[in-house]
Amino acid sequence: MTTIKIFLVEDDPDWIRAMTAYLSSEPDFEVVGSATSSNEALEKAKQLAFDVVLLDIQLTDYNEEGIYTAIELNDIHPARIIMLTSMKDESIIMQAFTAGAVNFVEKTNYKELPPIIRSAHQHPRAMDALLKDYARLKREEQLKQLTQAEREVFELIEQGYTQPQMEKKLYKAESTLKNQVNKMLKKLGVTSRKEAVEKVRRKGLLPPK
Repeated sequence: MTTIKIFLVEDDPDWIRAMTAYLSSEPDFEVVGSATSSNEALEKAKQLAFDVVLLDIQLTDYNEEGIYTAIELNDIHPARIIMLTSMKDESIIMQAFTAGAVNFVEKTNYKELPPIIRSAHQHPRAMDALLKDYARLKREEQLKQLTQAEREVFELIEQGYTQPQMEKKLYKAESTLKNQVNKMLKKLGVTSRKEAVEKVRRKGLLPPK
């Protein structure tokens, strides 16, 4: 029997204890760790081996902190993320999928978790294809406002090209290229090249400053 390793991220210690006991009663589940904050989750993700994350959308007092934590977790340790929520706001749920979650469960329906966890772990391919396509659409949604020239500039920046390298590759004067970069940044609603790449890579989901 394959053991599914689960990581719990929830700011309520009592809920963690109760859910650990509940999930541990399943013969193929092992709760390998837990965290009560985003920072703790990200630190533990560097040390733990896990297959599935149960992640509360509402960490601390910031309603959507779990969504940004999901993005960071995927960067550190790709796993199947199931978001836990007490909200029914469709826009929040869509953001959870944008962040890479494969499913979401209302906390009051916690008894649904065992089959959902197994499905996420054992049958990931269909969801992976959907998430990949969704990520592509989110990328295109952000870049569609750019002209062809501005998009070409963005893609070179994304690949790590410096200003002189871009000038040489595109046969453009410094002033022309700077103008296109500035227009691109303005359209994306950012102030730096690094932020532009980060925003598009994260499908438009960046935590507020």
